[in-house]
Amino acid sequence: MNGIILIDKPQEWTSHDVVGKLRGILHERRIGHSGTLDPLATGLLVIFVGRATRAVEFAEADTKEYIAGLRLGMSTDTQDTTGRIFSSGGSVPGEFQLRKALEKFKGELEQIPPMYSAIKVGGKKLYELARKGESIERRSRHITVFDLDIAGRADDDYVLRVSCSKGTYVRTLCNDIGQALGCGGCMSSLRRTKAGVFSVEDAHTIAEVQEAVDRGEAESLIIPLDTLFSEFNKLTVPAVAEKKLRNGSIVNISAPDGKYRVYSESNEFLLLGEVQSGRLKTIKSFFEV
Repeated sequence: MNGIILIDKPQEWTSHDVVGKLRGILHERRIGHSGTLDPLATGLLVIFVGRATRAVEFAEADTKEYIAGLRLGMSTDTQDTTGRIFSSGGSVPGEFQLRKALEKFKGELEQIPPMYSAIKVGGKKLYELARKGESIERRSRHITVFDLDIAGRADDDYVLRVSCSKGTYVRTLCNDIGQALGCGGCMSSLRRTKAGVFSVEDAHTIAEVQEAVDRGEAESLIIPLDTLFSEFNKLTVPAVAEKKLRNGSIVNISAPDGKYRVYSESNEFLLLGEVQSGRLKTIKSFFEV
């Protein structure tokens, strides 16, 4: 089994929990994911199965979209509602003031990662230090928030729709918005709705995957790996060139410069390749060896 399965991650599960469960259900050790979701979060987790795990690095950089709960008037050490409360109560600005504040958080930004994160400093994960009560200086990260708007209300919380680049911490975004408003803020919920070309609307629950396996229909859930590279043009190579590519060689080809999804004459997806000056080289191969 090779390809992609879209999972709707349940709350309280880690991304690693999902991978472990699927290894047991699918009887496949080669399973990975792109874009870790915290236990608090739900939604789209892109799972790679079999030889497709070689493509995880390409999915990591995809733009992500989230629906996030923003609780104003409350700050915590984890920057979400699961943490120890630093401050709460007090006057909370209205929707007009929030909309004005959101404009400052669109575009290219520098964001300082939270202490409660898996980033390693000196060989130790930040959350391990945070649990010991330690706080260290962190370098800011360059991120891009492509879109940020109010999607509605959930009780007293605002619901934000966020489209952002790799490396963006939405709970830090909520914390920083609260600070900018002078009332404090934290994330009360998070659901990933999109990752690159994939949508949570096409995702399956763990139970649905188990049911498909029990019916002998697991393959019906698999999305072909080449879907991940749909932005690139398709390039079909003759058998002689295919053999050379399978052996890691560069081949001469008549095609404009650029990156391509490369296929055999039998329409097997072979690799992601790049043509430069009439020569095709492999960026990453995905055929079985």
